[in-house]
Amino acid sequence: MDEDCIFCIISKGEDKETEILKQDEELMCFRDINPAAPHHYLIIPKVHIVSCLCLQWYHHSLVERMAEMGKAVLLEQGVSDMTDIKLGFHIPPYTSVNHLHLHVVAPTEHIPHYLRYKFTPGERFVEVRKKHLKTGGAPTSFTDALLVLTCHSFQHDASRYLGTLLLQ
Repeated sequence: MDEDCIFCIISKGEDKETEILKQDEELMCFRDINPAAPHHYLIIPKVHIVSCLCLQWYHHSLVERMAEMGKAVLLEQGVSDMTDIKLGFHIPPYTSVNHLHLHVVAPTEHIPHYLRYKFTPGERFVEVRKKHLKTGGAPTSFTDALLVLTCHSFQHDASRYLGTLLLQ
């Protein structure tokens, strides 16, 4: 824990202004204070991880659980179109808090045009999404779906962060 990190303070229950929407033993979810869409939530690990650049291969299940919690919160909050969502991490130096946090945003069509660059995969944003193993069609089974962190123009060594995560 970082005693000066606002997300660490929130994760310890010491910030009385933040409404926790969902939590378990390792994660918690709350609303973004500057929402880009009607549903804009943050999923954070309770342990202090500085950013997505600190993720290693063994964090794959953590990121998977973060994405699962984000989708669950969207459903609980009444989002019915799960095809119009965005899940992802901002890449330093484009982060406002140095504590890993997954942005969960819906509907993406409501993100104002002047903010869309912040949620476009590239040097600012790493998107967490499903990708099919087989090209040209839908997956034949649930295990054919992969959870991938995509970053089209980011120039860091791919081994520094997650490339592909198999959904369980």
